[in-house]
Amino acid sequence: MKNEEYEVLHTEGSRPVKMWTRGVPVEEAAKKQLRNTATLPFIYKHIAVMPDVHLGKGSTIGSVIPTLGAVIPAAVGVDIGCGMMAAKTTLTASDLPDNLGPLRSAIERAIPHGMSPKTRGHRGRDEGSWQTPPSVVDAAWLQLKDEFDAICLKTPKLKNTNNYRHLGTLGSGNHFIEVCLDEQGSVWFMLHSGSRGVGNAIGTHFIELAKQDMRTHFINLPDQDLAYLAEGTQHYDDYVEAVGWAQRFARNNREVMMQNLIAAVRTVIHKPFQTHVEAVNCHHNYVQKEHHFGKDVLITRKGAVSARAGELGIIPGSMGAKSFIVRGKGNAESFHSCSHGAGRTMSRTEAKRRFNLADQIRATEGVECRKDENVIDEIPMAYKDIDAVMLAQRELVDVVHILKQVVCVKG
Repeated sequence: MKNEEYEVLHTEGSRPVKMWTRGVPVEEAAKKQLRNTATLPFIYKHIAVMPDVHLGKGSTIGSVIPTLGAVIPAAVGVDIGCGMMAAKTTLTASDLPDNLGPLRSAIERAIPHGMSPKTRGHRGRDEGSWQTPPSVVDAAWLQLKDEFDAICLKTPKLKNTNNYRHLGTLGSGNHFIEVCLDEQGSVWFMLHSGSRGVGNAIGTHFIELAKQDMRTHFINLPDQDLAYLAEGTQHYDDYVEAVGWAQRFARNNREVMMQNLIAAVRTVIHKPFQTHVEAVNCHHNYVQKEHHFGKDVLITRKGAVSARAGELGIIPGSMGAKSFIVRGKGNAESFHSCSHGAGRTMSRTEAKRRFNLADQIRATEGVECRKDENVIDEIPMAYKDIDAVMLAQRELVDVVHILKQVVCVKG
């Protein structure tokens, strides 16, 4: 009997690949990556694929990879702990100023972002440019420092990374900060970022160690970026410790930025308001131990969000499209997961080739945001139709709120 919920990719001698992608196009190159990953001997049960799936490094973005006895560092990636945070406020649409330009400017001043000389890795901490007290950052770093020092004893080169200095910074690419309105006109603050420079360094270091291990043990793989670390080895133990720390860094990073964001908004909107009326802080690039189908397994969500029964998550659209606060249905076959966004349909290079500034301006009409050639790669048309993505995963989540951005800050 045909399953109406998901499709299955079958390859002889490998685990099944279950795809919640009905009505959403999936590139052949992504399917090839999925088949390659499914051949690995330590994959548990099957791979679950979300409707925002697209080509990644080694493994596809938008996939859930359960493993027993091994972990694939490149599947977790280098933006370890990347994810979303959203907070509902007591403000309503009528409380926002008619001109949203000063609000965007206040947010941009408060939160280091992008790769300009002023924000590249060190803005604020020693230059006095932060609008919130340094104690906010210091308090967050104190929760991380001791374990980081212990990790650096094993891997000294991580000490000389942007760690403390990147705490509370946004970065560039598809990372963003938004002020949104929900279906009732309530104001939400939302942001997207991860573990920044230090997470990148950790991911890169262990990806290379995994490749070295494959060469040492003469292990042939369909893709070298599927190199893995075997449980019971020192490299595996060191990675699990470091990746767990990076995920905590990412979560703290979002918390610090949210505090900065709230403080910035208060400098423009003087009406008293409360935040965190409803709040979500969730990873979508991470690995953790979970219990599924009777066993404790490592679940790697590479561009996917945990969606246990009753659990809240965030599924953003592009910078011109709506986003969703969702509640998980606890679908066992998906390993309790849902998509992490709309998912790209083309590379950044292709987006810049295909679209121009006029296209970007039209696509972001009504949103106070950057409208210049440097953000064309983030144009909404470079992403899948978020409505189709949500329809394909209707058995994974229920929609709680629909958010539409009115201000968007990008690096």
